[in-house]
Amino acid sequence: MQKLPIVLLYSRLAIGCVIIVFSVLQLEYYSFIAVLLLSIGLLTDIFDGIIARKYNVSSEKLRRLDSTIDQFFFIAFTIATYIQCPEFFKSNALKLLLLIGVESLTYAVSYIKFKKEIATHTIGAKLWTLVLFATLVQIIIQGESVILFNLCFWLGLATRIEIIGIIIALKKWTNDVPSFYHALQLRKGKAIKRHKLFNG
Repeated sequence: MQKLPIVLLYSRLAIGCVIIVFSVLQLEYYSFIAVLLLSIGLLTDIFDGIIARKYNVSSEKLRRLDSTIDQFFFIAFTIATYIQCPEFFKSNALKLLLLIGVESLTYAVSYIKFKKEIATHTIGAKLWTLVLFATLVQIIIQGESVILFNLCFWLGLATRIEIIGIIIALKKWTNDVPSFYHALQLRKGKAIKRHKLFNG
């Protein structure tokens, strides 16, 4: 069981690669398969951290790897969805480029300050992941998204800005910082409470 979090992590990496191939091949029943794989990937993302904490194998290295694979997983699904629904991406290009720019900025700020990628796993970012998941499902099935996409866009901007604030506030690199408030507490040298299931 102690190796299960690693297995779940790398299964998400494999799913990301497979979905791009399926999209390029224009596989029959692609929408159904894509939503199924996206759902499985989301479940592995939820449970890898929970299992790691339960068996006390959660570490900085594992949390950093988790963040990196999460990034790859959703980028892979975005690329696969673009192949299937290019018109949606063309009509929302400005917002998507802005979102990508702010996301890239979080990593740039972290590397400049700490020489490490981000692994804050904030509560806001987890909420955004769920909205991103729902948005991708809608685009995959319907080929478009308006209300969900706009929610995804604004929530994405807000959570990325919070992460940048967290990085700036922290005196030293720290993984699993639930919010900007918690970052300020850490800056003051105070201990913070992390939820057993979601952070740590």
